[in-house]
Amino acid sequence: MLRRRRALICAVLIGGCAAAGAQDAKQIVQQAVKTELAADAADHTRWLYYEVDRKADLTVKQWVAQTGRGDLNRVIERNGQPLSQDAQRRQMQAFAYDAAMQAKQRRAGQHDDRQAAEMLNLLPQAFVWKKSGEHDDDTLLQFTPDPHFRPPDYESRVFAAMEGEMAVDKAQRRIVSLKGKLIHDVKFGYGFFGELRAGGTFDVERRELSRGVWQITETHVHIAGRALLFKTISEQEDDEKSKFSELPGNISFDDAEKRLMAQDRLMAQNK
Repeated sequence: MLRRRRALICAVLIGGCAAAGAQDAKQIVQQAVKTELAADAADHTRWLYYEVDRKADLTVKQWVAQTGRGDLNRVIERNGQPLSQDAQRRQMQAFAYDAAMQAKQRRAGQHDDRQAAEMLNLLPQAFVWKKSGEHDDDTLLQFTPDPHFRPPDYESRVFAAMEGEMAVDKAQRRIVSLKGKLIHDVKFGYGFFGELRAGGTFDVERRELSRGVWQITETHVHIAGRALLFKTISEQEDDEKSKFSELPGNISFDDAEKRLMAQDRLMAQNK
């Protein structure tokens, strides 16, 4: 009887410790999500950076300058073909004088921001979290789908079919990286409207540019499947951003263009 009682006490203690660990991991995720959303709402910084964006049928190398009216892109190379400086200027000026194009870009950015916020809010709900270790200044967390989660839309159905790992900065509670893999096929309308195949992956890397200001520096998405009418769903993209420099908050298109065109000279001076 005494032996059974001791075993029961040990089981309760072990189970309680495991539950506490899971709760701690979830609390870290909840705090990170809260911090990210608050920081994003408060961040009004503008940045100039170099970007290499590789998709299945298009690779673009460009300098990007963020302004209050939209992002001005100086495309250096498209699918291995360099653009002349005249062509680069013409494209930038065409955007600067096209209010409809600017509005379209803003709408797309707002849609992406809303979707990112929705996905962030789902992180604590959609997964079971546990600590997997530490690396330098980061806490490492593993996630697997929560069987009790009911995805509210198609996007979250894909999200909830992932397992992977997230790194969170211990001091600032900021998300450093998020990596996931589809562990089973995702079918929409029993496969009639679309299907994503297991094995697809995503990897998002972030870093601190200035105190409290974090930006995505790498995005790698490799997901494939098929959609209605047998069209291919292909999210094959590797996007890398580097050489960040902060811009004035009220920078105009004209000043942004001048800074973008000066990057060749500045890079040559720094070699």
